[in-house]
Amino acid sequence: MLALGITVYGCGRDEAVSFRELAPRFGVIPTIIESPVSEDNIDLSFGNRCISVDHKTRITDSTLRALSKAGVVYISTRSVGCNHIDVEYANSIGISVETIAYSPDSVADYTLMLMLMAVRNAKSSVLRVAEHDYRLGEVRGRELRDLTIGVIGTGRIGSAVVDRLHGFGAQVLAYDNHPRTSADYLPLDELLQCSDIITLHTPLDASTHHLLNRRRIAALRPGAVVINTGRGPLIDTEALVAALENGRLGGAALDVLEGEEGIFYTDCTAKPVENEQLRRLQRLPQVLISPHTAYYTEHALSDTVENSIINCLKFAGRKQHWI
Repeated sequence: MLALGITVYGCGRDEAVSFRELAPRFGVIPTIIESPVSEDNIDLSFGNRCISVDHKTRITDSTLRALSKAGVVYISTRSVGCNHIDVEYANSIGISVETIAYSPDSVADYTLMLMLMAVRNAKSSVLRVAEHDYRLGEVRGRELRDLTIGVIGTGRIGSAVVDRLHGFGAQVLAYDNHPRTSADYLPLDELLQCSDIITLHTPLDASTHHLLNRRRIAALRPGAVVINTGRGPLIDTEALVAALENGRLGGAALDVLEGEEGIFYTDCTAKPVENEQLRRLQRLPQVLISPHTAYYTEHALSDTVENSIINCLKFAGRKQHWI
C-alpha cells in the first residue's frame, strides 16, 4: 500500500519535530507548512486528499472552496473544538472535518493553577516582588476547601477538573446536559448564584456563545471569580470587564479571550494591542491573562500530532473501503 500523504498547515517547530518523528511509524509522508492554510498556499496540498490544520487561524469559506477544488476531502483540526471552521459548509462541498482528542490533564492542571493563583492574589504578589516590595498584600487569600466551585461542562476536561477539585476538599457543583461526574448537578442559573468560582469547559457553538452574558454575570455572587480555559466567546467580555472594573466580581483568570486572533501567539512588544477589552483587563490587578496556552504540554502535543495522523489514516481507510 502506498504511503498516505498529509499536508500539515500551521505547524510550529515543536509540532514539526513530532510529525517528522511519528509519521514514518504510521506509514505517512507529511508535507509540513509553517503558515496556516489559506488560498495563497493551497497548491501545497495538491496530491494529498487529507490535510491537518491548526486551531489558531479561522479557515474562510473561500479557502474551503479552494481546498475542495484542489482535491482535499478531509480536514483534521488539531484541536478539540472546530469553531474556526464552518463545518456545515465544508460538508456541503464534500469536505469532512474532525477534531482530535488530547490529554485532558493539560488543561485541567492549568485550570487548577489559575484558580489557585486567582484566590491567592498571585498577580499582585509577583508584581510587587518584581519591584522589590516584599510586604504582604492587603487582601488575604482564600483556600479552595472553603469555596464552592461551579464547573460548566463536564466532558473529558471538565471531569478531570472535578476530580482534582475533590482532592482539595472543595464543594463542587456542575452543569451539563449529560451528567457524568460525582459533582452535584444544578440548573445553570442556580449554579451561578451558588458558586464562588465559575470555570468554563463547554464547547463553543451557537447555543453557548456568550453563555455568561450580562444577565448571568450580574447574577453571580459578589466577589465571585471567573476562570475560562475553554473559548473566549463563551463570555460576554464587555459585561465581564464592567463587573470587574466596578468591583462586583472578585477576579478573573482567562487563558482565552474574545478577539484573541492575531494577538495571542504573536510578539506584540513593538506594536500597540488594538483589543481595548484586553488592555482594560490587563490593567486590573485581580485579572490574570495567558495566551491560550493551557493545552501546551509535551504530552498533549504528542497526543495532538499522533491523533491527527490517526484520524487521517482512518478516514483514508474508510474511503478506500468504499471504493
